[in-house]
Amino acid sequence: MNDSSALPAAGQCCGIVEATLLDRAAAAADVAAQHAAEVDAASRFPAEAFAAIKEHRLLGMLVPRTLGGEGASVSEVSDVCYRLARACSSTGMIFAMHQVKVACLVRHAQGGALERLLRRLSSEQLLLASSTTEGQGGGNVRSSEAAVEYRDERISLQRQASVISYGAAADGIVTTARRSADAAPSDQVLIAFLKEDYDLTPIQGWNTLGMRGTCSEGYTLRASGTREQILPEPYESIHARTMVPFAHLLWGAVWAGIAAGATARAQAFVRQTSRKSGGQLPPGAAQLAKALSTLATLRGLLANSVRAYESRMDDPAALGALDFQAQITLTKVEASELAVATVLTALRVCGLAGYRCDGEFSVERHLRDVLSSPLMINNDRILASIAGTSLVVPVAARVSD
Repeated sequence: MNDSSALPAAGQCCGIVEATLLDRAAAAADVAAQHAAEVDAASRFPAEAFAAIKEHRLLGMLVPRTLGGEGASVSEVSDVCYRLARACSSTGMIFAMHQVKVACLVRHAQGGALERLLRRLSSEQLLLASSTTEGQGGGNVRSSEAAVEYRDERISLQRQASVISYGAAADGIVTTARRSADAAPSDQVLIAFLKEDYDLTPIQGWNTLGMRGTCSEGYTLRASGTREQILPEPYESIHARTMVPFAHLLWGAVWAGIAAGATARAQAFVRQTSRKSGGQLPPGAAQLAKALSTLATLRGLLANSVRAYESRMDDPAALGALDFQAQITLTKVEASELAVATVLTALRVCGLAGYRCDGEFSVERHLRDVLSSPLMINNDRILASIAGTSLVVPVAARVSD
């Protein structure tokens, strides 16, 4: 049995995806599932899965049809992330991180080199990596040390990137940087470089408990290009309107997919054990309903947040409202905690069969992978950052508010 089996249907995560898109995602997920254990054991990039993802032309699904893509919605991309993550956590997370960068380009790039990049991304199925963490700043993505240097129409950048997930396998990198040498650390821009524009020198490895296939190593990034490769809007705006919402929603869909994969294994374990024992349920069977309920809560949380974002995503004032910012930020915290709880409950259902590192009902890889979720932009950092906001967001007067 693999992670792509049984319940619930991927299209139920955050909206209904058209059948052809779901079929393509399912086909890619089948390939990802076949190699998931090896990807984890060897801590290697899921090359087979991404060959299938490119074959099924999923990398450009967010790109507008006018630029050769499919103009997919947030909910559609969320469902694909969910489906892929049920099969292979690292595949799902890499796909999600790529789509976050694509969303930034789609929503904030204008003309010239950036539109040509989107056309190439769609036609050639280019994979984009992200470089937003740097040096001593760690997880503070709203602060950059390295600055863009200018010479006529050319630019250059050198930054010590503490993490560039799947950097060696990517076809391009979208990175933050200080606007100029005399700019404040928070005065940032976002720049898109293709592989021919940069070189990477490894400075830190990736030997971790889980999400091993994301290959999130550290590098010195040396890049050069043209001014056109800088997105015209300040990163502050891109961060609030696109980067944060897409990251929290798509990462949440990945964690929900991991939780669904573990729950499916737990359900299959109870079914098989019951059949073999003449209908007698195993000791942990009572926990299955709890796992299903927690997973449903997680999926409902994500679906509600996706709808909230989609209804506001073209309204900067609505996106900047305190109540929405609190909602989208806390979605990440709640989704990560619920995903961990779901996988832990699935482990209790399976008992020793789930605790083992081998066998068809093992959920040890799911657990190791999902434990990364509270740490990706640390939940404590998030809660501390919105502590003041919590004082002014009104408490709802009705259940339906």
